[in-house]
Amino acid sequence: MISAATEQEYYRALVDRDRAYDGIFYVGVTSTGVFCRPTCPARKPTLAHCEFFPNAQSALLASYRPCKRCRPLSHPDQVSPVVQQLVDAIEASPEKRWTHQDFAALSVHSATARRQFRQRFGLTFVAYARARRLGLAMQEIRAGQGVVDAQVAVGFESASGFRDAFARILGVPPARAHSAQVLYAQWIDTPLGPMVAVGGTDRLHLLEFADRRGLEREILTLRQETGAAIIPGASPPLVSIQAELRAYFAGTACAFATPVAIAGTPFQQRVWEQLRQIPPGRPCSYRELAVRIGQPSAARAVGRANGANRLALVIPCHRVIAADGTLGGYSGGTARKQWLLDHERRAWGGVAVASPVP
Repeated sequence: MISAATEQEYYRALVDRDRAYDGIFYVGVTSTGVFCRPTCPARKPTLAHCEFFPNAQSALLASYRPCKRCRPLSHPDQVSPVVQQLVDAIEASPEKRWTHQDFAALSVHSATARRQFRQRFGLTFVAYARARRLGLAMQEIRAGQGVVDAQVAVGFESASGFRDAFARILGVPPARAHSAQVLYAQWIDTPLGPMVAVGGTDRLHLLEFADRRGLEREILTLRQETGAAIIPGASPPLVSIQAELRAYFAGTACAFATPVAIAGTPFQQRVWEQLRQIPPGRPCSYRELAVRIGQPSAARAVGRANGANRLALVIPCHRVIAADGTLGGYSGGTARKQWLLDHERRAWGGVAVASPVP
């Protein structure tokens, strides 16, 4: 049963179209017989016409039918067919320089591609495709190909235009490509909304929910720390973490074996190491975690270290709660934290955690 206070909280999230609640609840509209996700663009019903459910299955069993606008049976913000079609086209010919005629051949309007790409990735289709082309050029130069050959291979007619674009996106001129660092970014759909994963050839550097507060600042800091360009692409750690996330959300496996790059102060690293020792379904308090690292008076510093974690779920900072049993803070939102703790308790056992105070 959902309490009256939680109903008010969910209704506020529904009216605000709060992305942090995607996957947390679904709303059935009694006047239409349709159920939606919180971010549905349709006109919002009054609270009296709302019935809230913890999952889509419950709404279906209550005889509601899925909304055709927000598609509640899919992942929140799941990549649209148009975006998927264009991403597949880029991967089929990553060296291609796109024109309006190419969009027409795919029966896609260039304005649609631009709008939907910006909504999904935070950059336009042209910028995405250019970054992919230049990443391919860097790979070819590192493999021993000449700069001019790489320039021609990725469709740049002007040598100066190639050098300028290469330096702007990858941070170094083509002649210094051998010494440059590159990290690859992918967007991974989950039941709680898309996550952004950033990894190199051998380690995962970042995993966060795409709507996390301060994500852009985290990515900028990562670029500064590593001196690397971050471009769309794939790498072995990104393939690995995607498979592990599928298993985690399915409730079939909770271990993350993908190698990770952990950059932080010695204190932060001690906290993060202890976080990885907390079993799923068995949350501990900030105070308990401070005791575990041998600094019982450092509960606040432990909280700050939690907030600095860039590897959500892999380093499970969501498993730390307040001393009174309530949730405390979480950059992804307390509703999402509650969902993760409940999911782990159901899948792997453990104790119930208090609901967040509205």
